[in-house]
Amino acid sequence: MRIVDLDGLSVHYRVDGDPDGAPVVFANSLGTDLRLWDAVLPLLPKGLKFIRYDKRGHGLTQATAQPYSMGTLVRDAEQLLDHLEVRDALFVGLSIGGMIGQGLAVKRMDQVRALVISNSAAKIGVASMWQDRIDAVNRDGIESLADAVMERWFGRAFRDTPELAAWRTMLIRQSVDGYAGCSAAISGTDFYTPTSGLRLPVLGIAGSEDGSTPPDLVRETIDLVPGSKFELIRGAGHLPCVEKPEDYARILTTFIKETGHA
Repeated sequence: MRIVDLDGLSVHYRVDGDPDGAPVVFANSLGTDLRLWDAVLPLLPKGLKFIRYDKRGHGLTQATAQPYSMGTLVRDAEQLLDHLEVRDALFVGLSIGGMIGQGLAVKRMDQVRALVISNSAAKIGVASMWQDRIDAVNRDGIESLADAVMERWFGRAFRDTPELAAWRTMLIRQSVDGYAGCSAAISGTDFYTPTSGLRLPVLGIAGSEDGSTPPDLVRETIDLVPGSKFELIRGAGHLPCVEKPEDYARILTTFIKETGHA
């Protein structure tokens, strides 16, 4: 367990793999912690340095009072990478993590040399939808949304497995401030213009059964960046790295090698 104080915020992070390897940074989805990537990391090429962290209000990272802005979440990632002296990373972001990745790639070209936008987009949903979700969480807790979230997160086959209970438990154990705060950050974000200005290798990954960021939404964002690539994982929902880790790792490994990052 590693905890660092970043401008008054206690951030939990983890470093695996080769400490001298090229850095690959992973940013998690709303309602999950850094264990989101557990099944994928062992399947990736050796010799890389894997950095994971819990974003603000999630996992073992401190929660601050809601709402959060996307700029705050981007700055958290930026400060962590500065603390770790990371440059030229391949950044893998899923859902809100993909939005953080877009913001960081625009802000800090020295930190991000390639970007994976997984199950994410330049803009996700509309403000009224997010406000309804924030109100429900503040009024009734995260568990009030848990069953509906599971349907968006996972395809039908995975929802019939015992593993579903563990992911549901992970969701409801996040802090209310963290979940609602990050929901507010997503609600207030529209990265269409800045993301269209990116000029770096970009890979988009979508799940065919994703109820949160459908494939067409993901592809619309990926197509903003010239030369970008898009991959669809069939039978997977919003968290394909959990449902289909072998497929996810194969796609990510190809991108790592194509960008010369291995």
